[in-house]
Amino acid sequence: MNPDQKMIILQCWDDGVTDDTRLTELLKSKGAKASFNLNLGLNLKERSYSFCYKEKKDVYRLARSELLQTYEGFTIANHCYEHPWALKISHEEWEQQVIDGRKALQDLFQQPILGFAYPYGQSDKRTAEVVAKAGHTYARSCENATPCTPTPNAFSQATDCHFHAPDFWERYQKAKETGSRVFYFWGHSYEFLSEEHWSSFSKTLDRINNDPETVWGDLPESLALANKVQS
Repeated sequence: MNPDQKMIILQCWDDGVTDDTRLTELLKSKGAKASFNLNLGLNLKERSYSFCYKEKKDVYRLARSELLQTYEGFTIANHCYEHPWALKISHEEWEQQVIDGRKALQDLFQQPILGFAYPYGQSDKRTAEVVAKAGHTYARSCENATPCTPTPNAFSQATDCHFHAPDFWERYQKAKETGSRVFYFWGHSYEFLSEEHWSSFSKTLDRINNDPETVWGDLPESLALANKVQS
């Protein structure tokens, strides 16, 4: 990588939950780009209960009517129509989940849906082939690797780490030192369990913004660039 080229910071968030309203406002206030991986079949007419996270927090899905306003200005990616375990349903059901998820998102958001994130991070060769055939250009796993690009398989795309990773800044620095084109992290907004968590993440965004060697990037364009093997 050219030493004058800035490292691109990528982030994505899963599931379309109510905490995304606060998260998107925070990201906008910091000028941070992000992609949101949604399951449109689970966003109903009204806000709906999803599950209890770590027996500490009830998680609710956004109402369908809230989605356009909440995610205005952000990239949207497919997370299946609902949220199935890829290897626990039939191949035909998986195809339908992937195809219906992408179509529903494109119909609602009126933007190309090129990115994909595997529910529960679960995939294999056959499920990945379905994602590729459906028109996506990459699929994010839950694997960690620094640097995470270039990858030999865009449909098993690793990230550097989760946003709560205890070695977040060590991986960030390692990505810079190895000349990585990107630093890529992910998470769920329901994982913010306290005001301390929100404050800490706000400081993370500030630290990234104050780093002259980095810039926020868009998915999937930045991944496509980073995954090109340099001659």
